[in-house]
Amino acid sequence: MKTRLYYPYSDFLKDKYGEKVYKLPVNLPITCPNRLDGPGCIFCADAGTGFEAAASDVSVPRQLTETRKLIRRRYNAYKYIAYLQNYTNTFMPLKQFKTYLTEAAQTEDVVEIAVSTRPDCIRRDYLDALSEIAAAYNLSITIELGLQTANYHTLEKIRRGHGLAEFIDAVSQIRQYDFTICTHVILNLPWDDRLDVVETAKILSALHVDIVKIHSLYIAKNTILCEAYKSGTISVCSKEEYFERLILFLEHLPPDMAVERLFSRIPEKDAVFCNWHTSWWKLKDEFTGKMCTEGSYQGKRFDYLNGSALRKL
Repeated sequence: MKTRLYYPYSDFLKDKYGEKVYKLPVNLPITCPNRLDGPGCIFCADAGTGFEAAASDVSVPRQLTETRKLIRRRYNAYKYIAYLQNYTNTFMPLKQFKTYLTEAAQTEDVVEIAVSTRPDCIRRDYLDALSEIAAAYNLSITIELGLQTANYHTLEKIRRGHGLAEFIDAVSQIRQYDFTICTHVILNLPWDDRLDVVETAKILSALHVDIVKIHSLYIAKNTILCEAYKSGTISVCSKEEYFERLILFLEHLPPDMAVERLFSRIPEKDAVFCNWHTSWWKLKDEFTGKMCTEGSYQGKRFDYLNGSALRKL
């Protein structure tokens, strides 16, 4: 049996639902707690991360319906995930949160709701609301947590507004529900090295995270990170170094953790740097070719949990 290089998120969804499933991004008129008294994380643009989403003043049903029509024509898909994507989607009054969830749940052919949020914005009453919606509409729930790195010193440098402890707490709370957990990471933050990459993989593995969404660092325009990049205060590692970090990261993950993405995606007009000025799909082909050549695969070094030292007896 041929060993797969990694477990793609698309395969995870097919295994779960029996067919192709596509995300429909939803942009809500909200913000982030990290932006209340400042510009937020140093890599975050004014538009957040929803560069290709509809305007936030468009209603949730209209956003989902229009995007669904487009995706159905293009990909012949019939099941969808309502993806509350931009900013922090639990950072709103609970009543308002329930309203948005209900609107998403009532949209035709939506089988799952994915909520992107921060580790310090997870609380039981919001999780209860998600559980109620899931039961009422027979939906799955995925919560996407932005961690970025397990290095809490780097988290402070990027002005993340939380540390590693908040992430661990958030995962432990979510684990009390029948929800899927996805974690976002950036593998080449300027203050991290390969050891940080490995430790981040180990933390996610030890916490039994279901999905990881991997980003290569991009430099969005009009951000604190952009100013540092232009002034030469920080630099982005080479493509070759990123490949090495990505291989290390994947090899330390369990084989059954789904991988949603390997490289960032941002419109060229919105960034001063992204993916070494190469399309993400070309990078993916080059990277998977490197994995094949080197005999690398996800889980190759996943041997460090469950009392690993006792195996030496």
